[in-house]
Amino acid sequence: MTSLLPGGTSTALYDVEAVRRDFPVLTREIGGRPLVYLDNASSSHKPVQVLDAEREFVARHYSNVHRGVHTLSQEATDAYEQARATVARFIGAPDPRGVVFTKNVTEAVNLVAYSLGNAPAGSRLALGPGDEICVTEMEHHSNLVPWQLLAQRTGATLRWLPITASGPDSGRLDLTDLERLVNERTKVLAFVHQSNILGTVNPVDVLVRRAREVGALVFLDAAQSVPNLPFDVRDVGADWVGFTGHKMLGPSGVGVLWGRPELLDEMPPFMGGGSMIEVVRMEASTYAPAPERFEAGTPVISQAVALAAACDYLSGVGVDRVARYELTLTARLLDGLRAVDGVRVIGPDTTEMRGSAVSFEIDGVHPHDVGQTLDELGIAVRVGHHCAAPVCRRYGVPATARASSYLYNTVEEIDALLEGLERVKAFWSST
Repeated sequence: MTSLLPGGTSTALYDVEAVRRDFPVLTREIGGRPLVYLDNASSSHKPVQVLDAEREFVARHYSNVHRGVHTLSQEATDAYEQARATVARFIGAPDPRGVVFTKNVTEAVNLVAYSLGNAPAGSRLALGPGDEICVTEMEHHSNLVPWQLLAQRTGATLRWLPITASGPDSGRLDLTDLERLVNERTKVLAFVHQSNILGTVNPVDVLVRRAREVGALVFLDAAQSVPNLPFDVRDVGADWVGFTGHKMLGPSGVGVLWGRPELLDEMPPFMGGGSMIEVVRMEASTYAPAPERFEAGTPVISQAVALAAACDYLSGVGVDRVARYELTLTARLLDGLRAVDGVRVIGPDTTEMRGSAVSFEIDGVHPHDVGQTLDELGIAVRVGHHCAAPVCRRYGVPATARASSYLYNTVEEIDALLEGLERVKAFWSST
């Protein structure tokens, strides 16, 4: 298809209708109306290629991995490790040993935070009183609460970079005090690449450069960026990166922690059990190198295979094309929201350095009422604080409605949402 990109350049991207045919759920009707699914920042749908890959593996090749000499175990192990290699290629990681399969980003963050908390005293990874952890005010709870807990366990101090909530830089990080907040006492800087509530894409280069100046380690929450933007771990320069399968056409129950392999080998285990050990005696045990060190027990085998299929699907379409196409949909949505009286966008209101998640409120209508009324029109959006309660508090709102597009959405669906919002306003103003 052909879409109009910002700047007026007409560029052939990909056949959206052909992509839509790969997603069975998009043929559904809700209340007699075609489904318009705009809740992709929460979770995306799965193409038949991903569903078939997991079904084929479970039906014909499933067994436990790394433990058997029989044919099925060997096939399963090969498929699992091939999935690791596929994920590594997808994010530009030169060594698959840096890919640790988790069940989601939340587990990835907790893995790092608890591992640092288990580091022996005197280790460069250990934290204690006088040390600091810095996050940002726009973090998802998954990249905030684990660091709060680590600070409580170790006596370290938690600090954060604030966000602006008004003016032309609304929804951006306020870096005025970056050098004060990220300083020689900072051991970890953890921040989101692309905000799930504001859509903001943060200046990774600026933040990583400051962390390097003071010797801090960097955790990057890439849950929203890996599915939606061209991503290369070598370019972002973080020490750890977390993302999840269900936001990028893969199944739920599988996520990824990528870390520099030499750093992962230095980190204490997060969980103990089978497969993560070298030698076990009653007195003590020694541990396998990464990534096995952090994959105790039976891992997410079939889910990893399906995640690899999702990576292949996105690579086939082209993540760069997906990003550019999403930008056209986001621009149309932002333009349309400006034309709806009483609507306020929470976050950046232009497409500059932002993704497709657009949060908004309507004067006099609670976000939950917005969501329920849109659902009656077949339109699925997310409502609530989006696991980013400090952001809502910063903007003085209890919750927002959020629309987020992905590679299978269309201009017509954006227009359906805008028309739906007019109907929401008309309905609630008359009640």
